[in-house]
Amino acid sequence: MVSHMTVALIAFVVLSAVLIGVLAVSMHIRHKYSPNLIGTLLCFVLLEAIPALI
Repeated sequence: MVSHMTVALIAFVVLSAVLIGVLAVSMHIRHKYSPNLIGTLLCFVLLEAIPALI
């Protein structure tokens, strides 16, 4: 059986990924940031989130 903390952590990670994706799209549309900057930000966030999942 999955604990409530695991479900909450997964929900938080998914919600964060969606919000970061919306932020990246917004940055690209409004300010014409390059995809390299957006990719760098997403990789940094992903690397910071992996230890929380383990």
